[in-house]
Amino acid sequence: MISEDVIYVGNEKFVPMITRDQINARLKELGEELTKEYEDKFPIFIGILNGSFMFLSDLLRETPINCEVDFFKLSSYGDRKISSGNVKLLKELNADINGRHVVIVEDIVDSGLSITYIEKLLEEYTPASVKVASLLMKPGSLKYDVKIDYIGFEIPDKFVIGYGLDYAQKYRNLGSIYVLSE
Repeated sequence: MISEDVIYVGNEKFVPMITRDQINARLKELGEELTKEYEDKFPIFIGILNGSFMFLSDLLRETPINCEVDFFKLSSYGDRKISSGNVKLLKELNADINGRHVVIVEDIVDSGLSITYIEKLLEEYTPASVKVASLLMKPGSLKYDVKIDYIGFEIPDKFVIGYGLDYAQKYRNLGSIYVLSE
């Protein structure tokens, strides 16, 4: 059983950074923005697996519009805390996004590498529009020029887990977001 006050991963201590209540409040705000922009457009929300699944699911509950969902699965971290710098596509889209309004949904934008990779993938299609929603963004660690249209929270350049974000594929199921304590 996991206690949600402090999380220990080996000898590393993680403490709460963003609570479930804060996440819920921000989801409502983002849902209102997305509803206003897309209520007549039948968008397709494309989650980036595995990290975005909780954010995407809860975000769509706050966005009561007709929409479709699909997923890309990428890998760039493996079991490490730092990106390898290489992105691999592990799952392609099933849906046809040509002429569609696309909302890419990410768990976290760190360096911007994954978003840059996705933008290149989307060059194979002709979507009507593409926007990006990310639960978290680390402006201090951006290495690529990317535009994030919907940001849940800006955070410092620190390692975080919970609410879909993992450490070696664990801790995604935590309801809040935790930061590695110094």
